[in-house]
Amino acid sequence: METSLSDTHRWLFSRNIDLSVFLGSAVAALLLLAVGWQIGVLDEASPEWTWVTAILLIDVAHVWSTSFRVYFDTAEFKRRYWLYLLVPVFGYAVGVALYSEGELTFWRVLAIVAVFHFVRQQYGWVALYRRKLNETESWTWWIDAAAVYLATVYPLAFWMTRLPRNFNWFVENDFIQLPALVETVLFPIYVLALSAYFAKSIYLYFTRGFLNIGKDIVVATTAVCWYVGIVFFNSDYAFTVTNVIIHGVPYFALVYMYARMRRETAGRVYRSLSSHWIVFLATLWALAYVEELFWSRGVWHEREWLFGANWEVDKWKMWIVPLLAVPQLTHYILDGFIWRRRGNDGIRFGE
Repeated sequence: METSLSDTHRWLFSRNIDLSVFLGSAVAALLLLAVGWQIGVLDEASPEWTWVTAILLIDVAHVWSTSFRVYFDTAEFKRRYWLYLLVPVFGYAVGVALYSEGELTFWRVLAIVAVFHFVRQQYGWVALYRRKLNETESWTWWIDAAAVYLATVYPLAFWMTRLPRNFNWFVENDFIQLPALVETVLFPIYVLALSAYFAKSIYLYFTRGFLNIGKDIVVATTAVCWYVGIVFFNSDYAFTVTNVIIHGVPYFALVYMYARMRRETAGRVYRSLSSHWIVFLATLWALAYVEELFWSRGVWHEREWLFGANWEVDKWKMWIVPLLAVPQLTHYILDGFIWRRRGNDGIRFGE
């Protein structure tokens, strides 16, 4: 394990970018939580401006950012085209099969996949930071993994042992009630895991001069935001701002940095859409808007002020809902493949 590194080599992207997307996103979420408390929306459904900024412009848009990693990148798509074609095709087929067994069955399975994705992403950042600073000792890996997993799994256990809550992942009743014993057993393990993590970090700093500040920020912000948004507050607004922002904003940065790396060898359209971070985000926002237009008009029948009049397609919902869910399901599944070091020699994040 290296003990002396230049400031440049301590970060995944750069000092300013890392601090902005990891620490900055968490600070923004907590500030929005304070704003919500001040204006009195913590005990109500999330206001429309929260849905637009957090769900539409971050959550749904970050799902579409996978397109820059896979489907807009012609060379990458050709490299593993069977994987990139079959995931959405089979995802849709499985979605239709699940929906035919009941609407709630579909949403419960999708919620499980989504939760797994959200949990694994936080571990993924920790793994990238470990790789970046050449942390190879197994005992530190066990402590790091336990801390970041418990920082997410314990709040989920708290949630699922106290149903119903004033918020849902997708729809009402998409989580299954767990025995209260699960949370009771996990709580001391959760406290021990986080305590061990920060004790280990302090020990390494004072004994070896080693500090992985980016990884510490990821673990700390994950623990704070997931606890505050799920355990401390029983609020749809609190859950939305603390859960979505720290998940989506760093992913934007990851994909945009990839797009910058690929720009010189990619096609003209790819270069144009990734020419500036504003163009990059505007493209994702446009795609997110189109997707949500179909969700709103055809399924949820909400926000006519933003998407227009509703469509009466109830008899086709078994086919339409799984189709509209294909982008997010594809994102959830492919995210487990596209950032692995094996088979991605051209990607230097975390190297």
